[in-house]
Amino acid sequence: MSTEEPSLIMLLISFGLLILASAYFSSSETAMMSLNRYRLKHLARNKHAGASRANKLLETPDKLIGVILIGNNFVNFLAAAIATTIAIQIFGEPAPLITAVVLTLTVLIFAEVTPKTIAALYPEKIAYPSSLLLILLLKVLYPVVWMVNVVSNALVRVLGFNSVSDDSHQQLSAEELRTVVYESGERLPRRRQGMLLNILDLEHVTVNDILVPRNDIVGIDIEDDIDEILSLIGSSQHTRLPVYKKDINNLVGMLHLRSVGKLIRVETVNKAVILGETVEPYYIPESTPLHIQLSNFQRKKLRMAVVVDEYGAIKGLVTLEDILEEIVGEFTTDLADSSKDFHAQEDGSYLIDGSTSIRDINRILSWNLDNTGAKTLNGLLTEMLQSIPDSSVGIKLDGYYAETVQIQGNVIRTVKMWQAKKAQDEE
Repeated sequence: MSTEEPSLIMLLISFGLLILASAYFSSSETAMMSLNRYRLKHLARNKHAGASRANKLLETPDKLIGVILIGNNFVNFLAAAIATTIAIQIFGEPAPLITAVVLTLTVLIFAEVTPKTIAALYPEKIAYPSSLLLILLLKVLYPVVWMVNVVSNALVRVLGFNSVSDDSHQQLSAEELRTVVYESGERLPRRRQGMLLNILDLEHVTVNDILVPRNDIVGIDIEDDIDEILSLIGSSQHTRLPVYKKDINNLVGMLHLRSVGKLIRVETVNKAVILGETVEPYYIPESTPLHIQLSNFQRKKLRMAVVVDEYGAIKGLVTLEDILEEIVGEFTTDLADSSKDFHAQEDGSYLIDGSTSIRDINRILSWNLDNTGAKTLNGLLTEMLQSIPDSSVGIKLDGYYAETVQIQGNVIRTVKMWQAKKAQDEE
């Protein structure tokens, strides 16, 4: 008894240590593969020791997995042999079934499920300290790891797969990056989150979606009386004004009001002097995506462009500020209250200018009007009616109600709109 008991105790201790070693390898594998690669690279660039070690190991994942599996399988097989010896000493004869059941439950609970669950929940706490021993084992077992990898990579190629690591799957697409921003939650302020999402949306939006329509362009008709021109310049709310002859399509140039300051020294300000201060217009097609136009503005050192359609006719203007507002929002505190195009009513409805773009309505009121076709509210309603109404008309949209309030000429000037849900609640 005195000789068997110490032997059995030593076997039990050895078995327990092997289970702990198996738990270490299992948790290390899960923790390494569960690390956030972008956070890992950020910490590594900031000289975090644990992150630097883990990042170095993950640069060669085949070697990392090789050393982990070699260690894990070795201790598991050795634990199985010791468990069989313990079973023989306890039951007096070989008991393979009992050994297999007990060993399976023990390994599953203590060496697989529990450590892997902890590692998946706290990968950094497990991976960074584990990387110390893994780097040491990789150096010691490198010949064995190299041999195993050579054989396994050859089998991979025989099966028709590429054994060379491809990092392209680690690169995020725009939609995946959008999901990352959404999932950032409370770690990122809502305003910054919105700005990042707006930047990602720039490639899906064209200048046609945000331009100032030609009917709303404030410009100088050089054929007007000089006093009218000077009055317009003096009262203008814009820093740049297009100069044209009779019609906006006969565009002469763009006048920067900063240049008008030079005219103060001129005794007689005439049209020729004004025309001399204009610069050549910068034309762009209506299909230009916003992210490209933003780069073009920066490259050309310009702030305003004239948007033309496929026939060369002027559709409107777009400015650098318009694109920046797509990213950061309107430069006001309360959009619905401050916008001249929106007037909130006591019943929860809004009086909206017909020339307002549908994108602005959706952004300011958090609505979801269809903007795949018409770009303005007037265009949307006339497209649905297929005619210009002569009097007040009620229109039911998808989830919204619209009522024409003012019609001037061939344009719906004012529209009363509200959400259909509110109308149902009132009923």
